[in-house]
Amino acid sequence: CKQVEAVAGSQGTVLISGESGSGKEVIARAIHESSTRAGKPFLAVNCAALSESLLESELFGHERGAFTGADKTRKGRFELADGGTLLLDEVSEIAPQVQAKLLRVLQERSFERVGSSVSIGIDVRVLATSNRDLPEAVAEGQFRQDLFFRLNVLPIHAPSLRERLDDVPVLVEHFVRLLCERERAGQIEIEPGAMEMLASYTWPGNVRELQNVCERAVVLMAARARTGEPGASVLTRSMVEPWLLPTARVAATPLSVVRQASATPNGNGQAHMIEPKPIQAVLPNGEVRRLEEIEREAIIETLHRFQGHRQKTASALGIGVRTLGLKLRKWKDEKLVEPTL
Repeated sequence: CKQVEAVAGSQGTVLISGESGSGKEVIARAIHESSTRAGKPFLAVNCAALSESLLESELFGHERGAFTGADKTRKGRFELADGGTLLLDEVSEIAPQVQAKLLRVLQERSFERVGSSVSIGIDVRVLATSNRDLPEAVAEGQFRQDLFFRLNVLPIHAPSLRERLDDVPVLVEHFVRLLCERERAGQIEIEPGAMEMLASYTWPGNVRELQNVCERAVVLMAARARTGEPGASVLTRSMVEPWLLPTARVAATPLSVVRQASATPNGNGQAHMIEPKPIQAVLPNGEVRRLEEIEREAIIETLHRFQGHRQKTASALGIGVRTLGLKLRKWKDEKLVEPTL
C-alpha cells in the first residue's frame, strides 16, 4: 500500500498497531523488503513470549559468566541485525527495566551486552508491533511515555479483516494458489456459495484465521484427491461452514429465502415455484420482533415448504445441515417448535 511505500524509504522507527492476526508482521516484512536494507538481515523477536531476563539477553546478548548458565558470550538480536531491520513483535509486553534499556538504544544507537560495560554501536532500523492501545497503556503507567514517542515516529494501523471484507476473495484466491503449490495439489475451484460465506464472515482471528481455513481446505482436498475421492477439486460451502464460528457469521436475512431452491417438482417433473409467505419484522402495533423469532419463523416455514427435508431447507436458507439441526434441537428443548420437526 501507499503508506508502506512511503515509510519504506525512511530510516525512522515504525509502530504498527492492529488486532492479533491482522497482518502486522506481513506489513513489517514488506517495509523491510521495500527499503534500502532489503539485502540485510530481518530479525524478529516476540516480546510477549519471553521473560524479562530472557528478553534482555535475547535483545542485547550477554557475556560469558553474566549469569548462571551463561557459559559463553552470545550476540543479541540488535547486534545480529546490524545494517538491517529488527522487528519487536508485541512491544507493549516489554517489562519496565527492558523498556528503559530499549529507550537508550533508540536514542544513542548503542548498547551493552548483559554483564558488560563496553558500548557497542549499531545501525539497525526498529519496527515495532502492538495489538494493545499503547496510548492507553501509557496513561495507565504500564508503558513509558518517552519510549512510546520514540517508537511512534511513523505510525501505521493494520485494519482488521472485518473492516475490509472486500479483500477476502483476493486473499482466498492468493492463499489457495500458494497452498496448492506447496501441497502439489491440482487447481482448486472455489464454489460461489463458499466464497460468499467467507466474504460475509467477520473473521475474529483476522488474516491468520482466513489463512488457516484455506490451508485446512487445501490439505484435506489434496488428501482426498490422492485417494481418488470425488469432488476433490471444488471447495464447497458445506466444507467451509463447520470451521467458522457461528457467532462471527454475518447472518443472511431470513426474509430473503433463496427462491430457486424453493422449487418443488410438479406432476410433470418440472419445478413449481411456491411463493413464500412474507415474514413481518414489525408487527401492526409497531412492535419490532426479535431477530431470533424471525429466523425461527423463516426456518419453520421453509421446512414445511420442503416437507421436512432438512438438506433442501438448509440449502435454501444458505446454512449447514448441522447448524439447522442444532437450532431445531435447541428450540425443541425450549418447546418453541413442534417436536415432530
